[in-house]
Amino acid sequence: MHPRKSIIEIFSTFLEFASDRLIGWAKDARLYRSMQNVIKQTPQEISENFWVMYWYNLLHDTEVGGLAQKHLIAYLQESCYWSAQKTSASFAGSQYKLADFFQIAIAQVHKVFKGFNSNGDFVLKNYASTIFSSVIRETLRQRHEVDICTDWALLRKVSQKRLVEALLDNGLSKDTMTAYVTAWNCFRSLYVPTSASSTRQLLQPDQQTWEAIAIAYNSQSQTPVNPKTLEIWLLNCAKAARTYLYPNFISLNTPSGSEDTRNWLDNLPGDEQDSLLTQIIAQEEQQTRSTKQSEIKTVLVEAVAELEPLVQEILQLYYAQGLTQQQIAKQLQIQQYTVSRRLTKARESLLRSLAKWSQQQLHISVTSDILKSTSALMEEWLQAYYNPS
Repeated sequence: MHPRKSIIEIFSTFLEFASDRLIGWAKDARLYRSMQNVIKQTPQEISENFWVMYWYNLLHDTEVGGLAQKHLIAYLQESCYWSAQKTSASFAGSQYKLADFFQIAIAQVHKVFKGFNSNGDFVLKNYASTIFSSVIRETLRQRHEVDICTDWALLRKVSQKRLVEALLDNGLSKDTMTAYVTAWNCFRSLYVPTSASSTRQLLQPDQQTWEAIAIAYNSQSQTPVNPKTLEIWLLNCAKAARTYLYPNFISLNTPSGSEDTRNWLDNLPGDEQDSLLTQIIAQEEQQTRSTKQSEIKTVLVEAVAELEPLVQEILQLYYAQGLTQQQIAKQLQIQQYTVSRRLTKARESLLRSLAKWSQQQLHISVTSDILKSTSALMEEWLQAYYNPS
């Protein structure tokens, strides 16, 4: 790859691929003229970084924000290319090639603009390289996850918001989509894997489960359907979700217009606007989270109340009054190791109560990693519970 030299080129040209082969730089006529015009307004030579911050500070301008974004995408072409090349070398056996990695990364360039702090010590190119590499690796991880999941495992993993987005992308009617989502909810409620280790290769439900799903669906619908119809609907949902999560690559650098009027970013999608339906689902998911948080608080408060009076007193002194274990031992006239042991057992007791509730209500298999992260959250909850202010 030949490096760009002039400021105008750096902010107005884009890498061009033929299949997986890099063939050079392509000029965007509109951006080229734009850079010519702004440079004419500056009496002296100005550094590359000046123009980076010039366009970055205009990103949210209602009139020129779109233009500023395109100039910055042009500027970040090298960063994206080297991130893609490095990842491509690390995943030599992947079905994706360098051009694919480049397109995966550049399609998520909004994450660079969203996270970059112009007041910090980061250089935009360096920050972008980190984000591009992360985006490529995360996309590979997600797509591999989608690829190795059975349809039934995928239906258990996908969120309702993502499923609705996938169905909307398929152009389904409102009534059909409502029926599919209802069927999916019945499936999720009634088909719970018994083993966490086999969830990726989850087999389809047995006949008894299908009949239970049909009963649940028909209780919510005015139009009864049989288990076979529900199976077809759910397979359609899985196909839509897999396609949505595993899309074909569309090059953002494909030119439109004639040779003389090439505009290389006309295919860049604008900010996505959630439909009313997806907004409603997001609100429902937020309400569900709030409800679960309230339920968790109730579980823990009840668990604290069931502890021995001495343990409750130790917790009060330790968290509410901030006494050390030695100070608590002296005040209660017991050994320090007793205080330490009671504190540990109290936390373990609360964790067991929470784990039991999670298994019964959320069908979550509690692993060592989950216990470790929950333990840290438990400590934060105890601090907040005994210090409500």
